[in-house]
Amino acid sequence: MKILFVGDIIGRPGRRALRELLGRVVEEYQIDFTIANGENAAGGMGITPAIAMEIFEMGVDVLTSGNHIWAKKEILSFLNEEPRMLRPANYPEQVPGRGSGIFSSKQGQKVGVLNLEGRVFMKHLDCPFRVGEKEVERLRKETLAIIVDFHAEATSEKMAMGWFLDGGVSAVLGTHTHIQTCDDRILNEGTAYITDVGMTGPMDSVIGIRKQVALDRFLTQIPWKFDVASGEIELQGVMVEIDERTGKSKRIKRLRIPLNERERTYGSEGKEDVV
Repeated sequence: MKILFVGDIIGRPGRRALRELLGRVVEEYQIDFTIANGENAAGGMGITPAIAMEIFEMGVDVLTSGNHIWAKKEILSFLNEEPRMLRPANYPEQVPGRGSGIFSSKQGQKVGVLNLEGRVFMKHLDCPFRVGEKEVERLRKETLAIIVDFHAEATSEKMAMGWFLDGGVSAVLGTHTHIQTCDDRILNEGTAYITDVGMTGPMDSVIGIRKQVALDRFLTQIPWKFDVASGEIELQGVMVEIDERTGKSKRIKRLRIPLNERERTYGSEGKEDVV
């Protein structure tokens, strides 16, 4: 079974990249199930119900999120109504929504998806390791194919989570920092890992934000409003191939696909594939 995980979708440019490129990627890599992080899909921060439904209609099966999921008030009731929209599982129980779920691939295989948020340099939430351990135990009663979106700032915390869940889940995929890392690998017990899958949106930017806005924030320490950048757009993410009998991963491949006349993907094998 092949799973596509699309990195954080940034505003309108990210949605455009997804709309124009996702179908081709799914066809090229024979993807069975698609997950995307959508917490920044509305104007670069947050997501609305209308935008979530737009992304589902593009072919995404599940949307994960992170600390920005609460930026748009209208998403609160939607989180209770739509099981395909996840928020991190280690928020307090009384907040809207759910942090994990069991879903079906195109071929009818069960796929577990778990969303967790880190605590280093972020909010003081419940322990993602202990919450993750309990959630994985519950999900494994229905499927061995489990993908974890670990939305965290610190690379050490992400890597620690990879080792902590190694052998218990199919993949631990980092999000939040928007910069695709090149440490994709299969860990010792068969869990695919990458510190950050990257972002889907404008590359001529500072993690998706217009460069001058980001510079002004650093230079003046005034919290200027984020403004999504324009220019060159990419779809970034990873493809994970899973042995559904064991839940272990056989392959993880990084994807970077520019929205140009001649799109290319750059994979972890060190070669260039034309899509």
